[in-house]
Amino acid sequence: MIKASMNTPLTELDMIIRLCLGFAAGAIIGFERSSRRQVAGLRTHILISTGATLLMLLSIYLPQQLGSGVSGDPGRIAAQVVSGIGFLGAGAIIRLGNNVRGLTTAASIWFVAAVGLAIGGGMFVVAAGAVVLGLITLMLLNIFEKKIFPSERYKMLEISYKDNSPDTKEALDIIKASEVSVQSMDVNQSSKGKGTKLRLLVRIPVTVDIASIAKSIKSSGNVGKVEIKEKY
Repeated sequence: MIKASMNTPLTELDMIIRLCLGFAAGAIIGFERSSRRQVAGLRTHILISTGATLLMLLSIYLPQQLGSGVSGDPGRIAAQVVSGIGFLGAGAIIRLGNNVRGLTTAASIWFVAAVGLAIGGGMFVVAAGAVVLGLITLMLLNIFEKKIFPSERYKMLEISYKDNSPDTKEALDIIKASEVSVQSMDVNQSSKGKGTKLRLLVRIPVTVDIASIAKSIKSSGNVGKVEIKEKY
C-alpha cells in the first residue's frame, strides 16, 4: 500500500489534504505542550509537522515530475529531516543546576516530525495511530507517572549550630526519616568565635513539607537557626 502511494502521481488536492493533516497532527500535540507552558508549544509543533509533511511530499513529487528516467530516493530528504530536527530538540532542553527540563518536549518535536513524514508519505492510518499513542503518552501516562514516581525538588538546608563541635546526627536522622535524600554535605566552622554551619543539598519529594522538617531540626539540640534556600 505504501509503495502504491509512492508511485501514484500526486495531485495538488492530495498535497493540500496531506498538509492540512500534518497541520492538524502538529496542532494536537502542540496544544498539549502549550497547556503545560513548555518552551516549544502550539505554533512550533504545527510548523515542524507541516514542514516535515511538505518535505516528504517534495521527496515524492520531484522524481515523479522529472520522469522515469531520473532516479530519486523518497527517503533521502526524510533522512535529513530526522537528523536536522535534533537541533530544534536540543534548543528545547534546559539545564537548571541539578535539574534538566525540556526532554519530553524535545522528544515531542522529534515525534511530530516523524508524524509529518508519515502523513506526507500517505500513511494516514499509521500517522493517526501515532498521534493517539503520543497523546496517551503525554497526557495519561503523565498522570500515572506522577502517582508512581512523584516529582522532586532540590533545596539547600543551612543549619547553624551554637558551638564548634555540634552533634549533627539528630538533624540527619530527622532528614532521613522524612524520606529526604541528602545529595551533598558541607561543614563550616566560624573563624570569629563559636558556631558551626552545616550545609545540606537535599532532594525532596513534592509531597514532603520541608518547613515542618526545618521546624523539627530547629527544636533539636543546640541548633540556633535553620534556613531553607532554593537550589535548582
